[in-house]
Amino acid sequence: MDYSVQFQAMPAGDAPLPVNGSDTAAPSAPTLPPPPATTRKARARFRLFALRQEIPSWIYKTLSIATFLAVIGAWAWLSHQPFVNSVFVPTPARVWEALQACWEDGMLWDDVKISALRVTAGFALSALIAIPIGVWLGSFKFIEGIVQPFTEFVRYIPVPALIPVLMLCFGIGETAKIMLIFVGTFFQLTLMVADEIRRVPYELAQVSYTLGATRREIVWLVLFKAALPGIFDALRLCNGWAWTYLMVAELIAANEGLGYRILKFSRFLQTPKIFVYLLVLGSIGLGLDFLFRKLNARLFRWADTTKR
Repeated sequence: MDYSVQFQAMPAGDAPLPVNGSDTAAPSAPTLPPPPATTRKARARFRLFALRQEIPSWIYKTLSIATFLAVIGAWAWLSHQPFVNSVFVPTPARVWEALQACWEDGMLWDDVKISALRVTAGFALSALIAIPIGVWLGSFKFIEGIVQPFTEFVRYIPVPALIPVLMLCFGIGETAKIMLIFVGTFFQLTLMVADEIRRVPYELAQVSYTLGATRREIVWLVLFKAALPGIFDALRLCNGWAWTYLMVAELIAANEGLGYRILKFSRFLQTPKIFVYLLVLGSIGLGLDFLFRKLNARLFRWADTTKR
């Protein structure tokens, strides 16, 4: 016969109480008082500064808007100070008047369109060629040995230094401007795509071999698809670089465009219009960055894109 007795777990120092054949109930756990309000506030403040952790959306948006308002307020205050020359730091009111003038005569919209076409053409060509090369570069050491040293060599050459070469090869038309944006983003994007391919765990390739996949299927159906969220993020970063090279590209015999206008306004000290075009460039970049992030989150919900 089994004479064992089951016992309930009790705090240290107390004798266990039998469960079977006993009418004695276990004592209930002591009720702790609720934490004070100060403790809850301290924990909330700590969560706001937790490393790489999410914060409430409304707090994030509030902080972002507050930053812009603080910068605008500091600019407005500085522009009205007697020690600041209004030629170099115009007031927000003068910049608003310049914005209205540029919009009414249609010049601003025309410059935005032509600059957007140049950037889009150069960046699209760069992505179309860099992504396949980057995938091969990150997948095969043989191709890495051929391509990566030369790519590393070229990407350290300043893009403005290539203007004479591009003018000799493509003339002074639109092709030279597009090719300059292409060169400014192609080599960076190639290496970034290759790095994303290398970050894919090799165990995925081994499992695919076991399941009978071919080498080509592993490269394009396993490695490439697993790296797509990171590649999309690399496209977002390189698109920002493409817009920064716009100013350099429009040094090549341009007579319209955002970069061309900024250079023209600087010669005549038309600072309010310079501020207008700088604000337009920043707004375009912020909008595109927001669009890339939203598309990344929607297209690749299975990926942990919040920590990229």
